[in-house]
Order: sequence, then structure tokens, then C-alpha cells
Amino acid sequence: MVFSESETVELKSIYVDEIKKEIIAFANTHGGVIFVGVEDDGEICGVDNPDNLIRQISNAARDAIKPDVTMFIRYETKTIDDKKIVEVDVQCGARRPYYLAAKGLRPEGVFVRQGTSSVPASDTMIRQMIKETDGDNYEDVRSLNQELTFDKVTTEFAKRGFPLEQSQMRTLGMIDADGLYSNLALLLSDQCPHIIKAATFGGIDQSDFQNRREFTGSLLKQLEEAYAYLDLRNQTKATFEGLLRIDHRDYPDTAIRESLLNAIVHRDYAVSASTLIGVYADRVEIISIGGLAGGISFDDMMLGVSYCRNHKLADVFYRLGLIEAYGTGMNKIMSSYKGTPGKPEIQVSTGAFKTVLPNLNAAVIGKTSVSSQTLDKKEQVVFKLFEKQTPLTRAEIEKALGVSTSSACRIIKRMIQNGVLSTDGNGKNAKYYLK
Repeated sequence: MVFSESETVELKSIYVDEIKKEIIAFANTHGGVIFVGVEDDGEICGVDNPDNLIRQISNAARDAIKPDVTMFIRYETKTIDDKKIVEVDVQCGARRPYYLAAKGLRPEGVFVRQGTSSVPASDTMIRQMIKETDGDNYEDVRSLNQELTFDKVTTEFAKRGFPLEQSQMRTLGMIDADGLYSNLALLLSDQCPHIIKAATFGGIDQSDFQNRREFTGSLLKQLEEAYAYLDLRNQTKATFEGLLRIDHRDYPDTAIRESLLNAIVHRDYAVSASTLIGVYADRVEIISIGGLAGGISFDDMMLGVSYCRNHKLADVFYRLGLIEAYGTGMNKIMSSYKGTPGKPEIQVSTGAFKTVLPNLNAAVIGKTSVSSQTLDKKEQVVFKLFEKQTPLTRAEIEKALGVSTSSACRIIKRMIQNGVLSTDGNGKNAKYYLK
């Protein structure tokens, strides 16, 4: 029998630690055979104790290689020219990529066979192997980072009386059958690579920048901090009906909460772009990566039909009491604006989902914002007239309000003094514009 190294054959004279790398490379590629007791040039040198050698290789493969590759390895002792050699037959594994546990799912821990050598796999090759064996569902795929901590999620579960132990993590889908962390675990871990970026602007566009924040860490931590950021900017304004004070928040708390939850639970985490929050004088915009999933349409969504892209992540949020049931978030957002002049706007593209929440205490003039609480009911009627027509005359304003000429003049004068209107001309022929 003639021995020579090839893409599927490796020769070793004795046991060396490098054998683990060869096993990984064969299991990650097309399989192969390692002959121990044969020199690189093909000369048979033999081994003294084949049984001990097999035990040594088996223990190394079991302890140092993840996932468990032992079921794909077969050992056989052969006698050639009165010398004993060990044949280690490695099949292509079903849970690729296999890697050195001490190195992790990185190029220095993952090897593939190229020609007669076992070489480090590239990041692209590693991701491709994971996709081929785990499928396309992001949260089910093994995490490239296996050095994860769970301080935040453990605390949140403990608050609700549920200890987050290994068995619970398996049930939730954070750990797979081989004891490896999934991408769901990555999203909930303190090392989550995805972030939320938030910015506040003084006007209705981005020309008047005020501040910026980035929220990192576990998605639960990001949710908590992003909500606090918006809550701080959700101002309360008061009106009086006689002696009764009535408070009005800029945005319904339910709308803020559900919009954030939707953006986090339903976004496409296979894409590395950030979730964006923009706070403007007249609105809040929340942009999440990933359009509608599962083939449902915009109309389906508005009817309450829901296809959850990350159903295991949603299940974690459900267990923590953060969401009630699938498909209710959008209805809650819309219902929270019931009976108000402003309505939420939903914009969907193939790659993004945008929720626009109008500020109920703001009316927009040009690139500035005027609190609607500074305008009484008649002034608000005048303001809305300009949405249909501009400029306006005193007679047109008078007719729309159904008031006398003197009352119309007082209203117009007050709006000019408050900087809402400007005028061109005098008397009954004057024309009025939004300032």
C-alpha cells in the first residue's frame, strides 16, 4: 500500500496536537483519513500502542472540538509490513463549522482542507458553513461569538421570579443541542452587536441638531434606555377649563412603547444597520431595518395580521410581560391616537419599516413648531385653513369661523401679534399668510 498526502489524506508519524486541526479541517470540508504511524514521505514507521493512541485522539476530539464531532470519526488499527498504524476516518460533519473550543468560531479556530494542507477558514467561509447547516433563520443560527454574558437578561428574568438557568436557556432557544449559543442568545447578551441610534432636532428637519445618543448592550437594555430617552422628551402641557387643569402629553405612552417594541422585535438582525430614532418638534420617527416579513401586505398588517420574523425573541419578550400577543402592537398605536387630530403614519419599503408619531401638542409652521396649546379653538381653525388655501382674506376667515367682522379682526390681530400670521396690505383687502 502506497501512502501520500492529498486533499483527503494526512500522514502523521506520531500523535501530535496538530491532529485536532486535521480532524476539524476534514469534518468541515469533504472528509478524509489521517494515518498515524506513517512518515510524510509515505514510509511506514508504525506505532507502539495503537489502543492508547486511539484513546488519546478520541479524548482530544471530544474535549477540544466543538460541536461534538466524535460521531463522525471511525478508528481502525491496521498491520502493514509487521508494523501497526492507526487509521482515523473523518466524515464531513453535519454541524459545520467545527472549531477548537479554546479559539472559538474565528479563523484561528476553524480549519478547512485545501490541497494537502489544513488552513484557517475565512470569516465568509465560516458564515457560509453556518448558513448551510443551521438554515436562514437568524435567531436559530449559531452565534459567531460564544463568549457571552447575560447580566441584563438574567436580572429581568429574576425580577419576574424566573431564574435564567441552562435548562431555561435551552427551552427559549438560546442554547442548542451541542451547548452552543444561538444568535438569539447573542441578541439578549450584554455583547449584542446591534445598536439603536437616537437624535433630537429643534425643528421639523435635521438642520437644528440638539443631541445624539447610542444605546448598546442587550436588546432589553436598549429598549429600557431608548424608552427613557423618549419619555424624557415627551413633555406635558396643560390647559384649563375654568379651574380644571387638564394635562396633555406630546405622545401617548402606549404609542411610544409599542413602536419601540415593534422596531426591536420585528427588525431584520441579519442586516448590521442600526435602528434609528429621530425626535423632531412635530413628530417622532422610528426606523427599523427589514420590511414586512412572511409575504403579508401593508393592508394585512393594518388589519392585525402578523408574521413574526423573530418568533423566539418575541416569545422571550412575551414571557417577560413586555408584549401581550402577536399582531396587537399596531392596533394599540392607532387606538392611542383615537379622537386626536393627528394620526400615526406607517411607511414600509422592502428594506425598512418607519413609524411616524405626530406630536399632539404641536402645530407646524414652516420649519418651526408652535404649541397647539398657544392657539385657541378658533385660531386652530384659521391655522388649518392654510392647508387648503393661501393667502386668506379677512372675509374668508370670517366666513369659515362663522363670527362677526369685529371678532374675526380680533382673532387675526392676536395671531399676528403671536407671530403666527403675517399680513400684506391693510383693511378689508389685506391678505394673510402663515409667517
